[in-house]
Amino acid sequence: MKSGFNQLCRVALGCFAACLLIFPLLARAQPHDLLKDSGKADLVVVHKAERTLELWSHGETIAKYRVALGFNPVGPKEYEGDGRTPEGVYTVILHNAASHYYRSLKLDYPNAADVAAAKAKGLTPGGMIMIHGLPNSKTAAQVGHPARDWTDGCIAVTDDEMENIWTRVENGTAVLIMP
Repeated sequence: MKSGFNQLCRVALGCFAACLLIFPLLARAQPHDLLKDSGKADLVVVHKAERTLELWSHGETIAKYRVALGFNPVGPKEYEGDGRTPEGVYTVILHNAASHYYRSLKLDYPNAADVAAAKAKGLTPGGMIMIHGLPNSKTAAQVGHPARDWTDGCIAVTDDEMENIWTRVENGTAVLIMP
């Protein structure tokens, strides 16, 4: 009887020790750690100062690209024609395969705050802000990509990068554009 009790205690102690090791790991695990990642992004983050665009999935960066911005990139977009890329939170609202650039993802710029800020200055906020590839029938070298900011306010990547972004970012995905 004593031998069986000792064996039961060793098993219980072993289970307890295993739980002490496993539970902290499970507590830190995110749902995607337990499921196969689809490769789809649930967030796009643009760092204007760093000239980068990151695709995020479940709190982790899954891809990172060099970008070109509007020709006057410092500061948030204030009005149509200022050459600035907006700053703030936007949403991808359209995949455009018939773009003047190699594919584009249209953002919901201007939002209510953008309209109000421009209107307070007696200006129009503009629109048609997109994440897009290179101009059709032009190379990166011809536009100076990515060393030179060459867009009117959009976020530009190479055509190959746009192909990857296009397949991983769905309409409705949030886009955070940071200074």
